[in-house]
Amino acid sequence: MIDWTIKQWGLTATASEVGPFVRNGFLKAWWETFGGQDDKLELSVDDTGLAPLWWDGSILRLAGDADLTDYHAPLGIDGARLLVEFVLRQRSGIEYDFDSLPSEAAESISAFFSYSGVEVPYEQHAVALRLVLADSFEDYLMAVGKKQRHEIRRKTRRFIELLGEPRLEPGNPFDDLDDFFAMHRKAAGEKGGFMSESREAFFRALLNVEGARLDMLRDGSGKAVAASFGFQDSDAYYLYNSAYDPSRSDASPGIVMLSKLIERSIAGELRWFDFLKGDETYKYRLGAVERPLYRMSGVR
Repeated sequence: MIDWTIKQWGLTATASEVGPFVRNGFLKAWWETFGGQDDKLELSVDDTGLAPLWWDGSILRLAGDADLTDYHAPLGIDGARLLVEFVLRQRSGIEYDFDSLPSEAAESISAFFSYSGVEVPYEQHAVALRLVLADSFEDYLMAVGKKQRHEIRRKTRRFIELLGEPRLEPGNPFDDLDDFFAMHRKAAGEKGGFMSESREAFFRALLNVEGARLDMLRDGSGKAVAASFGFQDSDAYYLYNSAYDPSRSDASPGIVMLSKLIERSIAGELRWFDFLKGDETYKYRLGAVERPLYRMSGVR
């Protein structure tokens, strides 16, 4: 059994600005929702480091599957060493695959492999996109350029004309979370099939993670027309998931909500607004820049 309360979970990650994804709260929610019968979770840990490791039946990974876990990184000054030592203790033929590593984590793990006489290269496999926050929302609008500034203002005016003044408010973890799920299910294409029963259970568990935020964008009558699920710490807001009512797409509730979230983050004096993994066009349009994520894999 994993001890989810041991003090080492408070260690600094080997990569900066990785949100809750390397911490016990997020990983406990993930494991208790999705841990399979053939899976095994282990902690390689000592007083100065920790690496949460997951056998998914055949391959050794960092805990948290790549579809739901945006960043991976060992914890503490010795986390990368503990990970490498764990790999090298395994029998010959074991396959490992460590994904979603920011550059600092990839470099640290690679260096400890190298110190041990094993060269394990790493390669980019994905990007996260994040926005360096300006000192004011007006400064942000100036920074994104004339075209995007005009679009944000135009869509906000259009929202007001159709639905009244938009209000971004904290969501109720009961009724509003159900509205969030319902918006997902109404979405077209792949997004509409994302929110399975198990993922709904996962999001409910994530509400207990430190810094978790459910926010609702409401129209002038108080009806929710968009929702966001994210995490906030002292430096950043991490936009984990969002949805909007497709029947009100004429009012662009998704973009209006994002602009309100960015405005709130600036008012809260945060440094980053992290859109997390994925290279969707709208993130670039809103001013985000790429953060490369790396994978290293091999056979023991």
